[in-house]
Amino acid sequence: MSDAYVNPFDRDLEPERAGLWDMLVARDNDAFAAADWGPVADDFAADRFDGISGNGSADPAAWTLAYPTVESYRAAWLRMADEYLRTPLADGDHRGHLYRMTRLARFEFAADRLLVWKRFVHETPLKDGGVWSIAAQSIFRLHRIDGIWKIAGFVGYLPLEDPR
Repeated sequence: MSDAYVNPFDRDLEPERAGLWDMLVARDNDAFAAADWGPVADDFAADRFDGISGNGSADPAAWTLAYPTVESYRAAWLRMADEYLRTPLADGDHRGHLYRMTRLARFEFAADRLLVWKRFVHETPLKDGGVWSIAAQSIFRLHRIDGIWKIAGFVGYLPLEDPR
């Protein structure tokens, strides 16, 4: 098994971060690679969710409230998963590439609120000789509800100028 599939957080020393990696990386990647919303559906706080698209811009004036509801995000997420799975990666390993491109870069805990910076950095050959690449980030907002972290929203599709 590739190291990309291994949770980088020690469950004994950092149980909260390990659980967040399970949700925001492993469960999300596996569901996305299967184009199946079911495994991630309960990870959202539907009553307070919204998703802001950075539209690839660092300028907040270019951002939009692209997903005012979980349902609107679900429809876009499924469309994006389908498009990604049709990408002709040279090795055909869409799931593996999701894991290799994704990392949780930063956590900011404040009472029952949390910000998590999720970064996507990867480049891989395509079957036609081209290259598929990504350097982007999203900032997820989570709320602890009845002791469980739920996604309340995000600002996503932001440029990532320094992928470290």
